[in-house]
Amino acid sequence: MTKKGLIIKSTGSWYQVKEEKTGNIFEARIRGKFKLLKSRLTNPLAVGDKVEFQLEIDDVAWITKIEPRRNYLIRKSVNLSKESHIIASNVDIACFIFTLKQPETSLGFLDRFLACCEAYNILPLILFSKIDLLSEIEIELVEQIQKIYQNIGYESLLISSVSKLNLEQLIEKIKDKTSVFFGHSGSGKSTLVNALQPGLDLKTGLISEIHQKGKHTTTFAQMHFWKFGGSVIDTPGVREFAMIDVEKEDIQHYLPEIFKLGRLCKFHNCMHINEPKCAVLQGLEEDTIEESRYITYLKLMEEAEEMQKN
Repeated sequence: MTKKGLIIKSTGSWYQVKEEKTGNIFEARIRGKFKLLKSRLTNPLAVGDKVEFQLEIDDVAWITKIEPRRNYLIRKSVNLSKESHIIASNVDIACFIFTLKQPETSLGFLDRFLACCEAYNILPLILFSKIDLLSEIEIELVEQIQKIYQNIGYESLLISSVSKLNLEQLIEKIKDKTSVFFGHSGSGKSTLVNALQPGLDLKTGLISEIHQKGKHTTTFAQMHFWKFGGSVIDTPGVREFAMIDVEKEDIQHYLPEIFKLGRLCKFHNCMHINEPKCAVLQGLEEDTIEESRYITYLKLMEEAEEMQKN
């Protein structure tokens, strides 16, 4: 008999599936060869996938079908630069944990994440975290960064897992939704989850003194369910997000302020690189376009072009 369920844990070869009707959880495997969504993806299944499965006598679930995904987020495979890995699927809100220090998060990493959210139709939320570690001057810097992204149209919160700053506001935003937390290793994803729901007791890691980077504590993706409603997908620390099968000409669509200003360019097919009477290049000169955002745009253009060659 075929049952429906939700993938709530993935270790690569084994999965856990939660049955839709009863809520029972089964160890699961894939039956037969699944055609990967795209040829460059390394995993056929991701946490958040809705599936059909059948139970064997030993209560092992064999997954027979994956329902179409509403959306998904992708990271570049660690060892295979041209291949990518789906981190999570069917996500309502993706929370990016930005830390000014311990470890330092680059604006380029944030911009890449936001572009991926735009490309795959996921609502992003920027969480400026570890505010309790910052001096007044550093908090002012974070507020300046926050203003840049609010002006583009992105929601954000200043939070602290230690002082509980704005955690109630965060709960209101993720309540009854499927959320996913992203950030560098050591950025405090697991600490934040534990602060929001102490009983989960996710492992937390220390920051490496030498490199100011976190040691990986989450080695596979797993979904946890909030007592206040909804769920969170806890993921391994992500070093780089990826966009696959995206046309070079479409990259500007994923940086809203560049796309908006680009409509004022003299040429309708302007790529905003060296064309005459380009409104984006003019915006760059007049500081209405942030230089860090434009640099990310150029890098994504290069990557898309490289992908099209291969």
